[in-house]
Amino acid sequence: MPKAHLFTPLEVGGLTLANRIIIAPMCQYSAQDGCMNDWHVMHLGHLAMSGAALLFVEATAVLPEGRITYGDVGLWSDETEAAMRRVVEAIRRWGVTPLGIQLAHAGRKASTEVPWKGGNQIAPDAQGGWPTVAPSMIPFDPRDRAPEALDAAGMARVRNAFVDSARRAAQLGFVAIQLHAAHGYLLHEFLSPLSNQRDDAYGGSLENRMRFPLEVFEAVRAVVPAAVPVSVRVSATDWAEGGWDVDQTCAFAQELEARCCAAINVSSGGLVPHQQIPVGPSYQVPLARAVKAATRMPVVAVGLITEFEQAEAILAMGDADVIALARAALYDPRWPWHAAAHFDGRVTAPPQYLRSQPRRYKDLFAVRADD
Repeated sequence: MPKAHLFTPLEVGGLTLANRIIIAPMCQYSAQDGCMNDWHVMHLGHLAMSGAALLFVEATAVLPEGRITYGDVGLWSDETEAAMRRVVEAIRRWGVTPLGIQLAHAGRKASTEVPWKGGNQIAPDAQGGWPTVAPSMIPFDPRDRAPEALDAAGMARVRNAFVDSARRAAQLGFVAIQLHAAHGYLLHEFLSPLSNQRDDAYGGSLENRMRFPLEVFEAVRAVVPAAVPVSVRVSATDWAEGGWDVDQTCAFAQELEARCCAAINVSSGGLVPHQQIPVGPSYQVPLARAVKAATRMPVVAVGLITEFEQAEAILAMGDADVIALARAALYDPRWPWHAAAHFDGRVTAPPQYLRSQPRRYKDLFAVRADD
């Protein structure tokens, strides 16, 4: 039988992925003052034994006020960097999956309660809350406090914060960096006409609305070593009338590609509460397909991709180049093992776990070269 697409390697900006499965960033809302802790060692540690080609650390705030919640991970100071170093060094010592990181700023969707306590926005003068910023003074929800519209100095501060966090990420040895321009957070807010109603060079036309996210990308790409790919996660549509859509996403992707973006992860939604999302298996794959048709860089598909044959078909049909797992990986952290067994593929596993290989799946596991 021909080798399954899921288990063929892929070059992404100089980084070789051993297969086409990555673990997407997933917020845990469990940090303290932006600092990672033992929960992150446990959470990321077991995912780092999954056999996936790349594991992304959750959306990591570049500024304290850029956190979604008070429990978000950050990388804005020596203290947050030291806490993250302890976690990633432990994972690298025992894990088999390389680590990437997603850098983010939540914009007007910041200062919220953790999801299991309701997720509502916390007032700036209440415990756990702070003032939010955005392209325009338009709240995410009419019940929320309006954000402050970023002026030139504020935009420079955010851009510089992305650069500083990217430098810290490179120092920590992450093999890939992703910028979060999706799900209604700050960079997405600049892109969408529903959240960006500025009348300066950063609002109005598509070219203007793309300007700040592209400036942030260029600034980060300039300080990250050439061997470290920088990718972007986008929401390809707001699923709302008059909002950001797939045609604008394709134009944005082309501008990113021209600036040496290594890959694009295609998600959707998150900008407005009245979005109408047709949720179902592979519901975002047509968006990935459209972006792939418009660019040459690798495209990552994500969203309710849970079955082995489903993931393989997406790659075989040419709709995307890589599959990103999120909640499916939380439910089944050994999904890549089971997919490899299903397709007669091979994944890397820790030597301590080699005895778990069922006899009927001969040569399912490889080990790291240094083990």
